[in-house]
Amino acid sequence: MGSDRDSQEVIYAPTTWPPADGRAPVLAGLASLFFLRVLGQVLVTYRKVKWLPAVEHWQSGLLPYPVLLGIQSAMLGTMVAMVRGVWRGTGWFARSRPRAGRRLLWFGRVYFASMIVRYAVTMTVRPQWRWFGHTIPMIFHCVLATYLMVYSRVLGRTNSPCSPDAE
Repeated sequence: MGSDRDSQEVIYAPTTWPPADGRAPVLAGLASLFFLRVLGQVLVTYRKVKWLPAVEHWQSGLLPYPVLLGIQSAMLGTMVAMVRGVWRGTGWFARSRPRAGRRLLWFGRVYFASMIVRYAVTMTVRPQWRWFGHTIPMIFHCVLATYLMVYSRVLGRTNSPCSPDAE
């Protein structure tokens, strides 16, 4: 015999967003690319691997490498938390914030465009580096800018959580 509990259907109100229409895997892929960049630089700097570009190709030298590695590690940790929240559709990083999304999209576009300008200027001033010499930082700044632009679309959602027309 079943209890009263077995015969009652429990309905829970949705409190989370569904994953963002494939944006979570895109964010995870971009974060993975950035991780590989950080790992590559660690291998070149500390393990002296020869099958990757030399250390001078990996950074501009504006920051000492240990400081840069700390910043990159913090960025990766934040990116992982963002991906996790968006993938699950829960938490602060998955919340809809359309105004912040618009601002982040604008910033991401300016950031990406500035790397294109940086590339053009660098290749004009240093023609011996054409086409791919010393471009690792610029390429991965473009990866980060793309990450921000994709994430801006997550923030820009305006539908209610788990509604049939939710993004």
